[in-house]
This record gives sequence, C-alpha cells and structure tokens, in this order.
Amino acid sequence: MPYNWTYPTSAPSQELQLWPHQSLPPRGFAAFILATFTLATIPLYALLGTALLWGLLPFVLLALSGVYYALRRNDRDRQILEVLTLTPEDVRLVRHNPRGGNQEWQCNTYWTKLAMHEDGGPVPHYVTLSGAGREVEIGAFLSEEERKALYSDLSDRLRMATARLQPQG
Repeated sequence: MPYNWTYPTSAPSQELQLWPHQSLPPRGFAAFILATFTLATIPLYALLGTALLWGLLPFVLLALSGVYYALRRNDRDRQILEVLTLTPEDVRLVRHNPRGGNQEWQCNTYWTKLAMHEDGGPVPHYVTLSGAGREVEIGAFLSEEERKALYSDLSDRLRMATARLQPQG
C-alpha cells in the first residue's frame, strides 16, 4: 500500500504519508532501455557496412531518446508526497508537488468532513476532505482499491480523533 501511518513524538498526533506507486525501479529502467535499444538495432545489423545504416541510425537513436525522455518525465511527475497530520485539535494536509511548490489545507478536526464520491470525480471513488470553506482531494493518484481502503482507514481515524474532543461523562 503506498501510504503509511506514523506516530510522531507527540502522542495524540498521527501522520499519514501518501505517494504514487513506483512500478519501475532503477534497475528495471536500465534493463528496459537496454532491451529497447537491442531490439531496435536488430534490423540494422543487416545494413552493417552500407550507407543506409547511417541514414536509419539517427531515427533509431531519436526513438530511443524519446522513450528515455518519456520514462524520466513520468518518473519526475510521480514525485508527489501528501502528508496528512491528524491531531485531536486540527487536521492539516500538505501536498508536495513534483515541480516545487506546496499546497496546504488546515481545518479543525471536529468540522472536518470526509467524503467518497463514487462517480462524478476525476477518478472513481474520489476521496475528499472538506472544512474551513474548502474541499481538497487526497490520494487521487492511488488505485481505486487503495482509495477505498484509504477512505475506510481515514474515516476510522477521524472518528477516533473527534471522539477525543467530546467531553467524557
């Protein structure tokens, strides 16, 4: 699951970190580029020693560099980190975007509303937090099953955090 709950030093505080699934590790990337290069040059072996080889080679290298660029760009675009800090007093969500700049949202825990939009959002089972006059998405990059699990988990933890606010007795 590409999210993790941690408990910082202050006892009633909880922190949730969410990130996109990283399906292509560095070794897999290198192997894919090498395999693509090998397969793309196989037809050129028949042209060794001819002028036609030098005419086709730039196009093969251009295609390979396009694949390399696309994979690297995809890797940079997946460098998203969302951090949700949950305390009995407030909820704070910070999204660290891949191209710099952070987006922040904060609300009193008691007034925070969690919602799952099964359809009508950019993705099925879209999870949002609302409060303080705003509605923000959380975990939109997760798979549908992961968003369902996140909603259930976050719902329970918000319920427990607001229960601590209620007067006892």
